[in-house]
Amino acid sequence: MKVYIGTPCNQLQASLVDNMPVLVSFAVYSSFLERGYMQSFSSLVLDSGAYSELNSGVKVDLCMYRDWCQRFPWADAFAGLDDIRGDWKRSLRNYELLEGSFPTFHDTDPDELLEDLIPMARERGGWIGIGLMPPRAGREAWLRRTLGRIPDDLHVHGWALGRYSHIQGINSFDSTHAWIEWMKIRKALGDWITSAECMALAVKKVRRQSRQVEQCGTDQVEMDI
Repeated sequence: MKVYIGTPCNQLQASLVDNMPVLVSFAVYSSFLERGYMQSFSSLVLDSGAYSELNSGVKVDLCMYRDWCQRFPWADAFAGLDDIRGDWKRSLRNYELLEGSFPTFHDTDPDELLEDLIPMARERGGWIGIGLMPPRAGREAWLRRTLGRIPDDLHVHGWALGRYSHIQGINSFDSTHAWIEWMKIRKALGDWITSAECMALAVKKVRRQSRQVEQCGTDQVEMDI
């Protein structure tokens, strides 16, 4: 299970995740990240900002996003611009305009759409995203059914699905929860520990929670990520 830390908002945060996997969203990207920070991350996933579009209503410029992605050819993958509300036809149009981007299947999409996205994902590097319309709680049954339909040769990225990371079939997820944990640890331990050490502990917590062995019954890991 690979955990990509969510977009750093300032240079301190960017320096704290040096040599860690990071997901950077086009919608909240800041130019300071180009001062060597993007190259310092151990691995990188590029996000179109679909979730920010959902919350703000501000449309992502596809041409600008495409050009931005081309500046980071070493990224593990870059996501297509999906419509989280369920306008799957718009999602498909956006995927066609963003050649090479990986598609995402949502709980708001028609079930049959997944059969079209699987071959598209194979052609575009082998990644496919899984997304849930917030609030994301209580969707485990849907996730299990969906993951059971996705072939093992595809890399499944769960968008902010850390709470479901105990389910087999999710290969990676992105998390902003580490920033919250960082602040909690910093406050609890005081000035004797550095910010970088706090961040390292926060990431360890998120990663190790994601490695919990799946349990039968209701004893499951809950992470608001």
